Amino acid sequence: MRDRKKKVIVVMPAYNAEKTLERTYRDIPREWVDEIVLVDDASRDGTVGLARKLGLRVLVHSKNRGYGGNQKTCYREALRLGGDIMIMVHPDHQYDPKVIPQLILPLLNEECDAVFGSRMLDGRALEGGMPRWKYLANIFLTALENAAFGMSLTEYHSGLRAYSRRYLETVKLELNSDDFVFDSEIIAQAAIHGLRIQEIPISTRYFEEASQIGFLRSVVYGLSIIKTLVKFKLHKWGVKKSEQFS
Repeated sequence: MRDRKKKVIVVMPAYNAEKTLERTYRDIPREWVDEIVLVDDASRDGTVGLARKLGLRVLVHSKNRGYGGNQKTCYREALRLGGDIMIMVHPDHQYDPKVIPQLILPLLNEECDAVFGSRMLDGRALEGGMPRWKYLANIFLTALENAAFGMSLTEYHSGLRAYSRRYLETVKLELNSDDFVFDSEIIAQAAIHGLRIQEIPISTRYFEEASQIGFLRSVVYGLSIIKTLVKFKLHKWGVKKSEQFS
């Protein structure tokens, strides 16, 4: 099955996920997971009540802290609980948690420090319903990030990820953004520290209840990524050092 010496914790950064949480929870292969932590980011629906009914460990933000801020709480709690492998699963049922075994096997075998699910790896992202403009933007931004970080990932913007304890204790999570660009910043920090990332192919579902950001918010997100790349390169070149990447 898996190495029982390693504690595996699923973390769920949740916001208004009442309609999809139970479906996501039911798809998690529990024989591979020791604990599930849900952090609610001041939802306005019944996410918290449902999560508690399902028996999840629940933390609640009294004020909305953003997607990155939510992840910070998720990882702090998982590390506090003694997790060795932390898997981020969005509770909106867009990503399929049934792939958790494939996601964590390289970490159990200590082949790398993180494993990301990639919608682009099998070339079928559009079949899952990804809007074409998001698909093209994903390819463009990924190319820029690979060039800046010296990596060869197929996607930087997936919400299904598994991190080792070593990864999360090496990077400076608290210095990252509380917004969506957190996901790119934590990879930039991996590039600085020589942390190893692998990918596995995944499929996604795009439907009405699945959370996704609109076009204008995506433009802001893209600009935030470019700003991060500039900051990263200035740090690497020694022009302007950043505590975030040190």
